[in-house]
Amino acid sequence: MLQLNAISFAYQKEEIISTISFQLKNGSTLAIIGESGCGKSTLLKLIYGLFDLDKGAIFWNNNQVLGPKFNLIPGVDSMKYLAQDFDLMPYITVSENVGKYLSNLYPENKKSRILELLEIVEMTEFATTKAKNLSGGQMQRIAIARVLALEPELLLLDEPFSHIDNFRKNSLRRKLFAYLKEKQITCIVATHDSTDVLSFADEVIVLKEGKIIEKGTPKFIFKHPKNKYLASLFGDVNEIEIDGKVQLIYPHQLKVTAKSEMKVTAVNSYFRGYYFLIEATFINQTIFFESQIDFAKNTTLFLKKINL
Repeated sequence: MLQLNAISFAYQKEEIISTISFQLKNGSTLAIIGESGCGKSTLLKLIYGLFDLDKGAIFWNNNQVLGPKFNLIPGVDSMKYLAQDFDLMPYITVSENVGKYLSNLYPENKKSRILELLEIVEMTEFATTKAKNLSGGQMQRIAIARVLALEPELLLLDEPFSHIDNFRKNSLRRKLFAYLKEKQITCIVATHDSTDVLSFADEVIVLKEGKIIEKGTPKFIFKHPKNKYLASLFGDVNEIEIDGKVQLIYPHQLKVTAKSEMKVTAVNSYFRGYYFLIEATFINQTIFFESQIDFAKNTTLFLKKINL
């Protein structure tokens, strides 16, 4: 189990992490989300032991995680941390990068393990390619395979899919998180991508200005956002005042109806593939709703809210 007890950390007297506490069961996947600069990356580095805490303590399986003041080589052997820079060796092959930390005692086992990992990240055909000839997205996939090589007990991922093309990203996510569940590898992923959160995380922590402002399951936080900041992390959201009460309503919760008290005027239409995102005005407010029909500018419509 991972346990954080009221940890705080400041960089040049500016507090980055403020009194954070939580526990994470072994085998679980936790997503840490929040706006840029909220402390996501710093929190991962603290958990890994790259920085010294100012206050509090971190324990992994009842062993205290200590920083550079206590360890000549920072980091915890049973953890692996994948930063946003991939740290690959450019002049050796993809296979050699992935197998860098694997034992050479049983070469056939090593070869088999490398092929297994390349299959997970869909890079088998690049096994003999030198890392310097890869694209940014391909380098990121190799970096993921390399941190998986020794099957860490705890895997820390910092924006692990940020450089990967959308057509490849969905397949990779499914394979990676299925593998982590199969091997019961505990995972913490810092991300700004709501798909990482909603589809694969068991729990979510939301950070703002270095503090936890919400914690729970993805489904609960998505359905019951306490404020616009929380809701906006999952995409567009409307903040609509109805009968003197402000409500947070996602675009897909608004549907066109024959008649209602919510009379709107279409302003713009954005094609999203399976639907149109319609921008409209409602009592001097700009709102968005989803529609299967494209509406021309200045079209008058009536909307109703549906529950999730």
